[in-house]
Amino acid sequence: MPERTDYPAFIAGHTAVINMINSGESGLAVLTRLLREVEPAVGAAGLVFVEFTPAGGRVIAATGSAEFVLGRPLPATDPATVCLLAGPPVREVRVDAIPGALAVEVAGRGLCRMIVARAEVGGLTVGSLHALYPLGEPLQPSQRAVIGYIAACIAHMYGDQTGLPVHGDGPVVAALADGLAVVDRDGRVRLWNPAAVEVTGRPADEALSRPLPFPLPPPGQVLDHRLPDGRWLRITSGELPGPNALRVVSFRDTTDQQRRDHDRDLFVAVTSHELRTPVTVIKGYADTLTDHWDSLSDGDRRQAARIIGQRANELARLVDRLLTAATENRPGGEPAAPFDLVDALRAAVVDLPADVRHRVVLDLPGDLPKALGDRHSLATVLTELGTNAGKYSLPDTPIEITAEANERTVSFRVADRGIGIRPEHVERAFDRFWQGESGDRRRYPGAGLGLYLVRQIVEQQNGWVSLRPRAGGGTVAEVRLPRG
Repeated sequence: MPERTDYPAFIAGHTAVINMINSGESGLAVLTRLLREVEPAVGAAGLVFVEFTPAGGRVIAATGSAEFVLGRPLPATDPATVCLLAGPPVREVRVDAIPGALAVEVAGRGLCRMIVARAEVGGLTVGSLHALYPLGEPLQPSQRAVIGYIAACIAHMYGDQTGLPVHGDGPVVAALADGLAVVDRDGRVRLWNPAAVEVTGRPADEALSRPLPFPLPPPGQVLDHRLPDGRWLRITSGELPGPNALRVVSFRDTTDQQRRDHDRDLFVAVTSHELRTPVTVIKGYADTLTDHWDSLSDGDRRQAARIIGQRANELARLVDRLLTAATENRPGGEPAAPFDLVDALRAAVVDLPADVRHRVVLDLPGDLPKALGDRHSLATVLTELGTNAGKYSLPDTPIEITAEANERTVSFRVADRGIGIRPEHVERAFDRFWQGESGDRRRYPGAGLGLYLVRQIVEQQNGWVSLRPRAGGGTVAEVRLPRG
């Protein structure tokens, strides 16, 4: 090994690499050639470059005595990975001080020391360069300087997207997709990677040397923790070997997964609850007709058949609402076109359930401008709003439907004199599966999907819908559509 860096050899080798780049070559071929040229100039037994992607690290280039590690993965939470990402950007490390099986294997081949330099672009670690050496004379500052310089050159290749990253999914990839921290025995942060900044919104200078901003689970355990802003983190931790009692902590934002799991559980619960009633009624009346046909009068048979038909219609409508809500596809799908809102409302009233239809009071102007939207979907909107008004008001009270227009919109209102809606619930009522009452306290049936579907349908027509308490008691639902 040379006592100092062979600069003439280094410059000649570097010039050859630059000529490769100028001739149009890029990516892994250039990176490997660069390592081969640098290896003898710095007197290393082998050089290794580890690329970090959202999935962790992987050796993508290796030379000399280190070629045997080519292709080896370094998982995101591997203690060796944490050691490589911690500390100064360029430093000398004893291989036997790095935890993990790979370090043991490297040391077993007589490669006991290495210079490590991180390749960083915009503060993000895209990889690390390792020059490996056997035991011998102390390493020179010039060798560390050259390795740091080559790491910066490799980072420049990543920034220019010249065939790199090999495994990444963007021009510059963060060291890890998951947030990663290392904490000391006092629980203070020693390492805070770029993904940790993204996940928590806390810059490194506000996290380092301070306690973790969330609970630390015991080693090997998983903790789901909700942040003050409502987001969820899934946190795991492990112990790093060595005398310093360091802990490595990984965490990721699982808010979307938590929401999906919650929606799925709600969907299953609501579906099973709401389907049970009509199915039970249909089965009961069908069994009655089958078992007692001869003893029933014609009127009884007609009544049973009528109830079966009504419940079957309710069941079909409920299934349609559940499927529509699950797929978030609105009915209809016709392109927006001008239509007569008054005429459409009168036609939609005819299709309302009988117990709602006979309570409707229409007060519609004769000169209302046309609305712009999907006329066919209006029947669904009015059915949901009318059914909702009927459900939460007494059977003998009116359900009033009015309409008006201004310079930009055409609107209609569905108003009842029922139990009303609390001001804090006027937005939550549009959430999927939301119920004002739950469990054994529920007095009103329903899947909690009607208003959710109404908002989906109306907003896809560039309109909007709102609820508000009615003066004197009751609720007003208002739908506004663009003028045609």
